[in-house]
Amino acid sequence: MYVLIYALINSFILSLISLGFALVYSIARIPNFAHGAIYVATGYVGWLLINRLSLPFPLAIIVALIFSALIGALIYRIVLIKVRGMALSEIIASYAIGIAILEILRWGGLRGMTFMLPVLIPGSVEILGVSIDYQRLLILGVSGGLLLFLYLFTHHTKTGLSFRAIAQDERASLMLGIDSDRAALLSLSIGSAICGLAALFVLPLGNIVVEAGYSTLIFALAVCVVGGLGSTAGVVAASFILGFAQTLTEKLISSHFQMVVALLAIIGTLILKPSGLFGKQKELEERV
Repeated sequence: MYVLIYALINSFILSLISLGFALVYSIARIPNFAHGAIYVATGYVGWLLINRLSLPFPLAIIVALIFSALIGALIYRIVLIKVRGMALSEIIASYAIGIAILEILRWGGLRGMTFMLPVLIPGSVEILGVSIDYQRLLILGVSGGLLLFLYLFTHHTKTGLSFRAIAQDERASLMLGIDSDRAALLSLSIGSAICGLAALFVLPLGNIVVEAGYSTLIFALAVCVVGGLGSTAGVVAASFILGFAQTLTEKLISSHFQMVVALLAIIGTLILKPSGLFGKQKELEERV
C-alpha cells in the first residue's frame, strides 16, 4: 500500500512539473529548455521573499509566480522570438539561457543544502496505514485543480480558444486574425508560471539546489516525450507510467536510479513510438 500511495503522489508531482513545458510546446511549438532553470529560480526567489523580506508564504507565492511569468515573457520577447521556427536554434537558445540562469544562481550563492521553503500546511495524516504529510496531499489538490483550470481556460475563454486554434492549425488561425506571437508570448508566461507553481509546492519536500533544475528538465522531457509532445492527456498518462516506474525502482533498487528510468523512457519511446502515446506528430516513414 505504501508503494501504491507514494507512486500516485509521485505521478501527480511529475504531471505538475511537466504541464508548463507541455503547454508551451503545444501552443508555440517551442521546446522551452529553460524550464528547469525557471523552476529553481522561482523557488529561490520564494526563499528570498520569505527569509530576506519576511513576506508570508501565501504572498511570497503570488510575487514569485509573477516573477516566473515575467521571466518566461522576457525569454520569448528578447531571444526566442528571433529564432522561432528554427527548431535546433530554439533548443540551443533556451538551453543556453537555462544554463546561464542556473550558473548565475550558483555564482550568487545558491550552494549546499541550506535553502529550504516552508511547507504550507505542516503535519501529516495516516491513510490506509500509511503516513502522508499534508504538503503531499496539497500537491495532489493543486495538480488536479490545475488540470481542471487549464481545461476550463482552453474551452471557455477567448484567449484559451485562440490557444487551441493556434495549436491545431497555426496558418488557419493567422488567417482568422489570431496573433501568433502574442499567443506564444502568453504561453511562455503561463507555462513559466505553472512551472513556478510546481516549484513552490514541490520544493518544500526537499532543498533548493541548482541540480534540481537539470533533473526537473529531464523529468519534464521524459513525461512529454512518452506522453506525446503537445498532448495534455499524454502528459497525465505518462506521469502515471513514470511515477509508478520510478517509485518501484526506488523501492526495489535505489532512488539514484530514478533519473535512469526517465532517460530509458525517453530513449525507448523515441525508438519504438517517436510520437509518444498520444502524440499527433507524423512519425518517420519506414525507408525501404
